[in-house]
Amino acid sequence: MDVTLKGEKFQTNGQPPKVGEDAPSFTVKNLDDQDVKLSEYIGDVLIISTVPDIETSTCSRQTNKFNDEAKELTDTKVISISTNTLDQQSEWSQSKVLSSDILHDTDRTFAKDYGLYIDDLDKMARTVFVVNRKGQIVYREIVEEMSKDPDYEAALSAARHEEAELT
Repeated sequence: MDVTLKGEKFQTNGQPPKVGEDAPSFTVKNLDDQDVKLSEYIGDVLIISTVPDIETSTCSRQTNKFNDEAKELTDTKVISISTNTLDQQSEWSQSKVLSSDILHDTDRTFAKDYGLYIDDLDKMARTVFVVNRKGQIVYREIVEEMSKDPDYEAALSAARHEEAELT
């Protein structure tokens, strides 16, 4: 799949999962360097926010926005995944009050399994997925121009819709 960074075209390693498909399982690491698996979130609505580099302004803004929104969501968990190291993510998180899970994919397994890995940059594409309680993808946005923000409201609306399905 093609994405751009400041107008320059790059190719991901595959096709990201589509709406209606089951979210592929994954194992990534949290800020305590412990394994976190998709299966731990089954039963909750899940927003998966991926960023190329948490230390850049757009990625930091995206991670902050979803972290802030996580406080308001009652039955939705939010995770942010980047290819940054544990130390980089820990430093970024030091001054934050975290309401979401900050996860690192330093071995690029998640990025590759989700078809988001960009070999030429050694990063993953900027995306947002919303996964329902059963583990199915109900919303997907692959941000074509990686220096741009995702559509926060569309993703949050999809999550709120899934939360309402419970009531």
